Amino acid sequence: MELLNNILVKPFVDMVEAPDFLMQVLWEGLVSGILYALIALGFVLIFRSSRIFNFAQGIMVVFAALALVGFHQLGVPAWISVILSLGVMFVLAVSIERVVLRPLVGQPDIILFMATIGITLFLIGFGELIFGGENKVMITEELGIPTGEFIFEPFGGFLLLEQKDVTAVVVAAVLVVALLLFLNKTRMGRAIRALGDDHQAALSVGISLQTIWVLVWFIAGIIALVTGIAWGARAGVSFALEVIAYKALPVLMLGGLESITGAIIGGLMIGLLEKLFEIYWGQPLLGGNTETWFAFVLALFVLLFRPQGLFGERIIERV
Repeated sequence: MELLNNILVKPFVDMVEAPDFLMQVLWEGLVSGILYALIALGFVLIFRSSRIFNFAQGIMVVFAALALVGFHQLGVPAWISVILSLGVMFVLAVSIERVVLRPLVGQPDIILFMATIGITLFLIGFGELIFGGENKVMITEELGIPTGEFIFEPFGGFLLLEQKDVTAVVVAAVLVVALLLFLNKTRMGRAIRALGDDHQAALSVGISLQTIWVLVWFIAGIIALVTGIAWGARAGVSFALEVIAYKALPVLMLGGLESITGAIIGGLMIGLLEKLFEIYWGQPLLGGNTETWFAFVLALFVLLFRPQGLFGERIIERV
């Protein structure tokens, strides 16, 4: 009876009795969820345009952040370092298309997936060779990102919002809106969508596969840089950030591998639910550390009932 009370009653009582603390938990979950959604968007864009599951998206986050910090350590001003880092991600996109993807056109999907694993291992080794393996500090203040705090007293309690987290949320929201406008309102954006909707039909009307591949990998690189700055401001810059990027995998399973809407909503759901579960169920009942596995269990539960994810399209094959 006590166990049932701790599972079904006490967490909700705690939420009602301390609404300010609940708001703090929800805010932390929102910040994490938006960053998860950003990483997932990189996966979705590449998969929609090329049917490639980009295993390298996580290390791209690390590589972009390391390039930014590395340029600044060489004496380059912060915002010039951002521009140069974007240049690095563009060169990386072109190199991947020319050296890896173009020779593998027409190969089975598993071959292309294995190629992205090879890209991951190369970027890890190359990154350690160029930037070293030690942890680095993100140039937060140099980029003009505020590091103070907003303090509120809702319901007579206490709520703290770190300004760098608020900035990350705003920038992420602007990036998502800009991406949606690009995909829906521009010629190249519509070409990406067409390639995702019907690969053969898009190629038959003259859409360049190579150009689209470079573009989507570069967009994924931009997303990686923004995500790397946001996560780096919170936890420093190191190769451990690659592990955080793998949280996008349950987001993709939850939202659907081809759905941009699913990536956004799935990321928010994962961020909020894993934080709520950790605080109100995980720590009291399981000793904590549930954030490492909760998202994967939740995604697995969803897949049991809807294999294509909440927002993925049901695939019907006629034989």
